[in-house]
Amino acid sequence: MTQRHYIHLAHRALIAVSGDDRKTFLQGLISNDVAKVGPDSAIYGAFLTPQGKFLHEFFMAEQDGVLLLETELTRRADFIKRLGPYKLRSKVSIAPLDNLQVLAAIGDDAPAALDLPARPGATKPLAGGLVLVDPRLAAAGLRAWLPEGAEISLETAGFEAGEPPAWDALRIRLGLPDGSRDMAPDRALLLENGFDELNGVDWKKGCYLGQELTARTKYRGLIRKRLLPVEIRGPAPIPGTPVLLGDSEAGEMRSHAGNVGLALLRLDSLDLLAKDGGELRAGAAQLIPHKPDWAVF
Repeated sequence: MTQRHYIHLAHRALIAVSGDDRKTFLQGLISNDVAKVGPDSAIYGAFLTPQGKFLHEFFMAEQDGVLLLETELTRRADFIKRLGPYKLRSKVSIAPLDNLQVLAAIGDDAPAALDLPARPGATKPLAGGLVLVDPRLAAAGLRAWLPEGAEISLETAGFEAGEPPAWDALRIRLGLPDGSRDMAPDRALLLENGFDELNGVDWKKGCYLGQELTARTKYRGLIRKRLLPVEIRGPAPIPGTPVLLGDSEAGEMRSHAGNVGLALLRLDSLDLLAKDGGELRAGAAQLIPHKPDWAVF
């Protein structure tokens, strides 16, 4: 029997960027290419410090000439505030958008259920909002930005109401970060968190805020850690719990759902684990790391 679910992501919210200069304004600030965004195409990207450290991540799509950015609800005001000083004389307006809610739609052939190709970023209008295949990885399903009550459009397509832990478990098993739950603001590096393989960085676009460190990290091979899914055997460690290999620090725990979680792990510790054996431990739990199929290292 086909299993498909839609899940309200109450911790996510939207920002509207409008005005004639909306695309050129954002192009110089974010890690991906705004020119890729159109009526049928969405992107994933990040806004960085000038030093190249993570501040905010987002999904971006366009509706009726307005760029919509999905980001973290509790940090949305900070994102808007940080964008403000770069407006200068640009013809652009930045404001929270609350008439669309954020949902995930996951399960068997989720894109096909809404007549979308299984292509990351594929986008179409739906019930006064938008639905898009996750721009990072089609296996993560869909994001839907819909007016309140428009869930009926998903139910008509065969989706049933689900709960947030089901979404967390899926994206964690796939190795996908969820904002500051998994990436420490002003500390995390994009390439440690899969942004290269997950379509979050465009290497051919012009300069953007934080580009120098991001490019240097890639081309000089300076990636020392990676965010990876881990199987948790024992009580789930709280985020921030140190991960140890023997007596040596091997990383740090991030978010979890049931017996799966994400951990930022040192690559040299993973090499030692593969070569000499041993156990990764966080608190009272053993962690078994798994490399996602999409990851390259």
